[in-house]
Amino acid sequence: MLSRLMSSSIRSLDRECNCTVRLLDDSEYTCTIQRDAKGQYLFDVICHHLNLLEKDYFGIRYVDPDKQRHWLEFTKSIAKQIKSQPPFTMCLRVKFYPPDPAALKEEITRYLVFLQVKRDLYHGRLLCKTSDAALLAAYILQAEIGDHDPGKHPEGYSSKFQFFPKHSEKLERRIADIHKTELIGQIPEISELNFLQKAQNLETYGVDPHPCKDVSGNPAFLAFTPFGFTVLQGNRRVHLLNWEEVTKLKFEAKTFHVYANQTEDKKIILTFFAPTPEACKHLWKCGVENQAFYKLEKSSQVRTVSSSNLFFKGSRFRYSGKVAKEVMEQSAKIKRDPPEIHRAGMVPSRSCPSITHGPRLTSVPRTRRRAVHISIMEGLESLRDSAHSTPVRSVSHGDSFMSSRGSMMDSSEASTSAVISDEAYSPSDSMLSTPVAEHGMDNPLNRHLNGAPRSVEDKESEAGASKEGQTAEFSSGRRALRLVKSRPAPPSDAEELNKFILSVLRLFLVTIGLLFALLLLLIMLTESDLDIAFLRDIRKTPEFQQFHFEYFCPLRRWFACKLRWMGGFLISK
Repeated sequence: MLSRLMSSSIRSLDRECNCTVRLLDDSEYTCTIQRDAKGQYLFDVICHHLNLLEKDYFGIRYVDPDKQRHWLEFTKSIAKQIKSQPPFTMCLRVKFYPPDPAALKEEITRYLVFLQVKRDLYHGRLLCKTSDAALLAAYILQAEIGDHDPGKHPEGYSSKFQFFPKHSEKLERRIADIHKTELIGQIPEISELNFLQKAQNLETYGVDPHPCKDVSGNPAFLAFTPFGFTVLQGNRRVHLLNWEEVTKLKFEAKTFHVYANQTEDKKIILTFFAPTPEACKHLWKCGVENQAFYKLEKSSQVRTVSSSNLFFKGSRFRYSGKVAKEVMEQSAKIKRDPPEIHRAGMVPSRSCPSITHGPRLTSVPRTRRRAVHISIMEGLESLRDSAHSTPVRSVSHGDSFMSSRGSMMDSSEASTSAVISDEAYSPSDSMLSTPVAEHGMDNPLNRHLNGAPRSVEDKESEAGASKEGQTAEFSSGRRALRLVKSRPAPPSDAEELNKFILSVLRLFLVTIGLLFALLLLLIMLTESDLDIAFLRDIRKTPEFQQFHFEYFCPLRRWFACKLRWMGGFLISK
């Protein structure tokens, strides 16, 4: 009896595993889950821990052993999605950015979105002009340390904070001036709300960049925002398609297609090339989820989509959550006392540090980072005036992105692309975001290329890197600079022919399978007792009589004999 109890307890332990989720404030929450637990269970546990009700904006992200990022699917088993061995490590992140953060019902939700956007600013995903950057950083200062106090905040105190991938002394002085003079008396909640309202008007708000290349070989970053599909090249936004204009998203291997109707008589197809097939599939799934969340009126309108026009080819995927309109309606029904918020502004962070008590911490010394950044600018400067082979849809730059996205553009506005910042868009400043995979490259570069720009946030889900690894990563980044100017050759005729042959072969095999299935169905109908005119005519033909007596009846007797033998064998056991 004791051995049975011990064996059952051991089996129950084998079915459990530890899971660590890194939250937006860089704290960690560890829990024990069953191996067959689905993603929804873990997500609900995290939201209960955070006392979060407006949870549909958030998701759990993990990195697979091939360094490809994924969003955890809530309808599937966690262990089947994460290919690595436990304990599992994941991150809670904002998956769907609220179009208007001020419309969020609860302060706890706004605070978590604030932490995410602050993280985006630090990692270079939220790119803006210098004047906007200074105001955003001043809001962060006010939210974290309150009003300026000469006794606590000596000269140069803003340099102790790390707001962006790189700083300048002029920018730090401007941040301190705004904090000292313009934000006096603002409590943290107001500063965070002002920060979000300023950030939502930027062209790169809500951008989770996917590195790709266009058909001309130019590096680009694709992103899905609350307002549509956007493409960033150099320091410009060269495409902006509202969700109402996007009609279809497709991918095949590394090739990603966006179909859109800008007007009734103007249809465009944008084509891009991802680093790997896995990165391309992740890009496609993100697009499908964002389009469903922001475009549809009800979750009942969500349909299973295929990556191909033919039902037997490609991947199939269905968004399983609520849509934005339903989330807002559900939030309006929340009636409870506001939950307590534990702000951790003075706690140093691994991936998005706030105040520190020493010199500015960076992964690369300042002079070397500046050299890398200058090389990046040289490599991408040509993108500003480059001619794109795909149709360009762009918006003229204005004071507010909200106003530009709310109305259709005329032909004069579409002639120029929007300048998003004074610098080229480079989400990871310490290393070039090269959006193409090359065979034979070193591991650091391969890790960076597989799915998303390399940043400290991604490193959180992996083992800590040594200083030697950082040096190798920096040298790989310099080698990658030489790859920017080289363009990948377009698919050769032989590759196109191989794709065509594979498609024809796939179609032939499926046709044969369908014919075989129809033949079996016809045999079952003719051998049944159904009294239908066309079946009676078939049964009277000599061919059917011959088939029935020479093949079907002996085969049926053989199966009946085997079934009787197996039944007797099982009964005797």
